[in-house]
Amino acid sequence: MTMSDGTSQEILSSDHFLSLPRPDPFTSTGVSVADGPDLEGIVDTTTLAAHDFDVDTRTGFMPPDPPVRRLPEQWEPWEAALQKAMHDRLQLAIKENITDEERQVSHRWRLEVKEVLLRRAHHVLTFIMHFYIHTLPLTVPVMIPASIGVPLLQVSKHLQLPPIATYSDTVLYNWQLKRAPPTREMEIESEWACALDLDNMKSQDLFTGTRDEEEFFLSSARIELRGVEALELMRASMDEIFVGDDIAVCRITSYLSRLAGVVHALTSLLMDVRKGCDPDVFYHRVRPWFCGQDSDPAERKWRFEGIDGFENDVEEPKNLSGPSAGQSALIHALDIFLGLDNCRSETSTTPTTGRADPRTLLRRMQIYMPRHHRAFLRHLSANPRPLRDFVMTKTPELVEAYNQAVGAVKGFRDAHIRIVALYIIGPASRERTGGERHLKGTGGTQLAQFLKGVRDNTADALLQ
Repeated sequence: MTMSDGTSQEILSSDHFLSLPRPDPFTSTGVSVADGPDLEGIVDTTTLAAHDFDVDTRTGFMPPDPPVRRLPEQWEPWEAALQKAMHDRLQLAIKENITDEERQVSHRWRLEVKEVLLRRAHHVLTFIMHFYIHTLPLTVPVMIPASIGVPLLQVSKHLQLPPIATYSDTVLYNWQLKRAPPTREMEIESEWACALDLDNMKSQDLFTGTRDEEEFFLSSARIELRGVEALELMRASMDEIFVGDDIAVCRITSYLSRLAGVVHALTSLLMDVRKGCDPDVFYHRVRPWFCGQDSDPAERKWRFEGIDGFENDVEEPKNLSGPSAGQSALIHALDIFLGLDNCRSETSTTPTTGRADPRTLLRRMQIYMPRHHRAFLRHLSANPRPLRDFVMTKTPELVEAYNQAVGAVKGFRDAHIRIVALYIIGPASRERTGGERHLKGTGGTQLAQFLKGVRDNTADALLQ
């Protein structure tokens, strides 16, 4: 049945969709009819061309090609979270007779999903903030825009971290593999991390894009990975202290000797930073990017725009020091395990000199650690059977092994002082003209005084 144009106009109103001109969805920018609706975005329903609706002539609503198996690399945390959920065989919360262990597995997975994306958000936002602040002329006050500061403060509150770049942002959560693990199963189990080639890493994000900056960050990352063996030796020693018999004493003696060897290896990795990071490039081009408020070259106070609009009376952040190797939980763990007493002081100054106590400064560094790492150190500190007390009641061989471990840590501290002298104190002295301020580390500490105090406390822990 057909009808003339005149008949059509008699039956259909002028604004009926069949009476309207057909817009070309690829070229139309908003065709309209007088006194009629705007046609921009109106879908042409007079055709059912398959490709317009993702309907294949061979497979119908099923896609003609296999679906994408994995998101691009930048979305890998989502993929890893899904893989872990399937690998852990998470159970329905409404499952009958669900066990406490199954509930805990699900609980841990949910925490990890929340944490891993927030860690990346903290990393991205702090890097943006540092770029913003350190490109401002020194005569301009630091007012961090709400577009950066507000989400950073929210993310930091969830993570219980200061809203500043930390060691975890530049080292712990700022690397990727150059070569992928051989199998996906190895990645899921994280077995690859234990046998990771220390040279198979690269940084994800850098302020300068230089090899010097990357090697500076990666030298710490390699120390962290090599230190895994130290953590295992600590755990094994604590288990043996619980037993406390003669066999246990022999085993602990062996573990402490091995621990000394591991710390010597950490020292070598620390000194290797010289192979890829030039001191002058680091001091003049790299270090200024991640300095915090207390190392601001113009001594400006950093303020956050939009903080007054927060609920729960969010205050101006007080902890705005930059990243520092002193924020490594690994080194703190060695201090606590060996009883070196570098992390246990509650006083802010030494009674004889009035200077800041290095033990207090080290404890302040823990504010900048991921909260789970802080919890680990608290748990280690609460050990009811301290190693040092145990060693003092046992054999001369055990005392000697303990002193070897303590001596190795002192050697690590000595090496750190040499690196700081090479990369910070030396370049600073060469450029100094006129007045002198106390030289601070990237974490805001009074540098030379702090490091020497920690080193001397370590030396004092040797048993006679």
